[in-house]
Amino acid sequence: MKSARCLLFLAAACLGAQTSPQTLPQAPSQTAQATAERLRVEAFRTHGAYTDLVWLCDRIGNRLSGSPQLDQAIDWAQGRLKAAGFVNVHAEKVMVPHWVRGRESAELLLPTPQRVNLLGLGGSVGTPEGGLTADVVVVGSFDELDKLGEAVKGKIVLYDVPFQGYGRTVAYRHDGASRAAKYGAVAALVRSVGPVSLDTPHTGVMGYDPAYPKIPTAAVTIEASTQMRRMQDRGERIRLKLEMGAKMLPDAPSANVVAEIRGTEKPDEVVILSGHLDSWDVGQGAQDDGAGTVTAMEAARLLQSLGLKPRRTIRVVLWTNEENGLRGGLGYRDAHRAELRNIVAAFETDSGSERIKGFGLDLRTASPEAKAAALTSLKKIGKDALESFGTIDLRLGGSGADVGPMVAEGVPGLGVGHAATHYFDIHHTQADTVDKVNPDDLAWNAAALASFAYALAQSDVRFN
Repeated sequence: MKSARCLLFLAAACLGAQTSPQTLPQAPSQTAQATAERLRVEAFRTHGAYTDLVWLCDRIGNRLSGSPQLDQAIDWAQGRLKAAGFVNVHAEKVMVPHWVRGRESAELLLPTPQRVNLLGLGGSVGTPEGGLTADVVVVGSFDELDKLGEAVKGKIVLYDVPFQGYGRTVAYRHDGASRAAKYGAVAALVRSVGPVSLDTPHTGVMGYDPAYPKIPTAAVTIEASTQMRRMQDRGERIRLKLEMGAKMLPDAPSANVVAEIRGTEKPDEVVILSGHLDSWDVGQGAQDDGAGTVTAMEAARLLQSLGLKPRRTIRVVLWTNEENGLRGGLGYRDAHRAELRNIVAAFETDSGSERIKGFGLDLRTASPEAKAAALTSLKKIGKDALESFGTIDLRLGGSGADVGPMVAEGVPGLGVGHAATHYFDIHHTQADTVDKVNPDDLAWNAAALASFAYALAQSDVRFN
């Protein structure tokens, strides 16, 4: 037994003389976990994502499509990506809608004169010169409006609808104007789409049905909406003066920003990391979607700074015009149609800056059996790549608005789901500012996204 131990010792000594510890092969799980830890340490050492977000928000500010601020942000992003050493850094031109808010105000004349805080909805027409004055009718649903019918003719319809989740409640913001115009209303107001308010109205895109007249539409605060509901319940006459200078200008030039870490073995196969660079024209666009933008940039930059060379190409795409047109996502799909089959996955982060809690795999054209198999593969990759980041749910789900046009044609989408406990409190409001962002959350998110994307880029897995 003693001689056997000696032989083992000698064999180990000889092996050590021939191969350094750094070149010993490691189990895949050990490699993925070690890489994840390196990325996490580097992200917290530099806090590069937060540094970029502060600059974007404080020095450029909000970035609505067609604005000089968005043009400035596009130039800034290219400069940052070039400085980080990425290749193929460029802007891919698209034309975007150019809506301007103009001056706007609302004043309650009856029963109690007071100023009403509001924000016009993106795409709305303005009021006639000098504004319009009309009585207000408060409704709690489209069904209630339909029952009133032409009783709202010549009046302002206010939709006082409590927040019941963004996807469900936002229909009143988007469709409310045309639904009211159908019965002859002269304007439409909507209770801000969010769970709380500190007199902070919530803007966002709306749409017109071409079958009905275009009437001005705006969001009022939860405080103002519920107050007018109480007034109506008491039988009081509500009269409001509304002035909005909103108008749509001709489409303006803009661009998606693209940069790459080229793959070493399969450069034509691509993993996309993305967020949208535009925002609404209020606040600073910190949560929506400055945080997503800098997280995508920083995830790739962490890989670059640590010298990690993916087998597949990792491509950063910063979208333009997510908020009021989706021209960036549509334009990218059209410009890259020939390579869609080679996009392994398209990540999109667009739900704030709080810590990542899950990834949703979006396979819209796959069979149920193929989706189940793809999810199994995703979980195998994520098990080791994400272990350092605690419990992160991997599931079938939605991906994102910007990658949506590609996903509809078969590209696997990966939506990044954040905790978002306070996201809708400030979403699309003046309060969406950088002071609400935790620097450590951004670092955590960038490292987690980098680890998962790198593991996917190293693998041979295809979801489609």
